[in-house]
Amino acid sequence: MKAIFLDFYGTVVHEDDDILPVIYEQIQAAARVECTTAEIGDFWWKAFSEMCYASHGSQFTTQRVLNVQSLTATLRHFQADGVAELLLNQEQLAHWRDPGIFEDSIPFLQSIDIPVYILSNIDTDDVRAAMEKHGIEAAGVITSEDVRSYKPRPEMFNEALARYDLSRHDVIHIGDSLTSDVQGAQNAGIQAVWLNRKGKTKPLHIHPEYVCRDLTEVLKLL
Repeated sequence: MKAIFLDFYGTVVHEDDDILPVIYEQIQAAARVECTTAEIGDFWWKAFSEMCYASHGSQFTTQRVLNVQSLTATLRHFQADGVAELLLNQEQLAHWRDPGIFEDSIPFLQSIDIPVYILSNIDTDDVRAAMEKHGIEAAGVITSEDVRSYKPRPEMFNEALARYDLSRHDVIHIGDSLTSDVQGAQNAGIQAVWLNRKGKTKPLHIHPEYVCRDLTEVLKLL
């Protein structure tokens, strides 16, 4: 193994999981149709995911813009017209620049003696701010904004291989998303480690080469 490709949010630093339920509750309170917070969360995530997958090349849109667009679609769907989307997501957007960090992340990065490259579905300025906040250094960083495409599409993986002069057999990708990270890497011909920090049940149709509960377990694997 000559290098590691590493996802960032949900893998190195925390996702915005604690912020989202508060937004769902605000939408539910303003909705003119009966709905649960789970239904709101499912609709928003589906809308956001579909927008991300359709966003590539000349049609690319940054994640901050897609966040607002998908939230607007969610408010419209649940007829929550009295809620201002530009106010709802401010804490979420701030989190992307200042997330909490998992306690095993820095020890993991300090223990690796081969190059680690961050591959993240995020706007470049946000991930750079989060890395600076926690003193995280990497051999390189490639974002969706850099390649005008989002994982699981192959552009980010292919760009990383080309930019850092690596073959598909030289690297392994580590990430917490079965779709973006595991299937995305595998579709690009790269082996994947599913970082299952939350103890989720793996669906039958996705087969990561390795499954680890945290980055400490990944170290033992490497």
